Amino acid sequence: MAKNGLGTTYPNPLVGCVIVYKDEIIGEGWHQKAGNPHAEVNAINAVKDKTLLKNATLYVNLEPCSHHGKTPPCADLIVKHKIPRVVIGALDTNPKVAGKGVLHLMNHACKVTVGVLEQDCLALNKRFYTFHNLKRPYLILKWAASADGFIAKRQDKEHKREAFFITNQKSLQLVHQWRSEESAILVGTNTALADNPKLDVRHVKGQNPIRVVLDRTLRIPIKSHLFDRSIKTIVFTDLITIVPLSDDILIYEAIDFSQNVPMQICNSLVKHQIQSLIIEGGSKTLQSFIDANLWDEARLFKGKIILKTGVKAPQIKGSLISKQKIFEDELSILKNE
Repeated sequence: MAKNGLGTTYPNPLVGCVIVYKDEIIGEGWHQKAGNPHAEVNAINAVKDKTLLKNATLYVNLEPCSHHGKTPPCADLIVKHKIPRVVIGALDTNPKVAGKGVLHLMNHACKVTVGVLEQDCLALNKRFYTFHNLKRPYLILKWAASADGFIAKRQDKEHKREAFFITNQKSLQLVHQWRSEESAILVGTNTALADNPKLDVRHVKGQNPIRVVLDRTLRIPIKSHLFDRSIKTIVFTDLITIVPLSDDILIYEAIDFSQNVPMQICNSLVKHQIQSLIIEGGSKTLQSFIDANLWDEARLFKGKIILKTGVKAPQIKGSLISKQKIFEDELSILKNE
């Protein structure tokens, strides 16, 4: 249930809820969007006979909230309906909750069980937990390499500003699905110059991520897709550059490119409440995050095409989580240990 909200609940976590009476599900719900009712509210509202709630069990993957935000506290609603038992997958480490929801329920004679399928529940909200516990976005590296290890052709004077695809259409569609699931997407200057990317989700139905681009000396042409103002875009430029004025759609952030650029990017994105970032290139930008050991997951495609020369793929070491074929392409998922 909770997975239904992937990509639409930011900055809120993914939450699903099921209510059971005498071994039968009488209500279920999931959180769909920040500002909308939480999963527990939707599940309780789905119960036709509310008198059953006083003898029911509520299952939820994340601790019910106990504070007033855009919606009232879910813990209060559970107490109001006198639900006697609540089973929680994992605690919420957001300081606004952090055990207070469980304590509130227990103080009102509710039997609470915590830690059921806990690792699964923690993995489900890996973006949310990384943001609140490590004070940075969850970082996903993604690139596609040729069979001989190149991620792009060498540019020549007649190079057109358009993307060169190594993988097939099905893999491209999957990448767009991934984009719709994350808060933001980042590329470096050279990728922006060479490919003139849109960084949207035009091949799937979903929400466009915030675009993030490195442009140290403001070399990227203002007529590029990245600056078309169709999507919120954050541009990182150098401290010594005369930084243009920002607005709600096009935001300029000055950082020191002589220092740890990946860490500065993460610190800045936290201020923008960005919980996850997918980094799509280029090789230098990707390698900088790898060298800084700032990455959580890498999604690597290998196409069947042979380039013989070009831009070498980044060098990375991690634990192989999965490997699969997408027609002739091979997709490997790595985890940083």
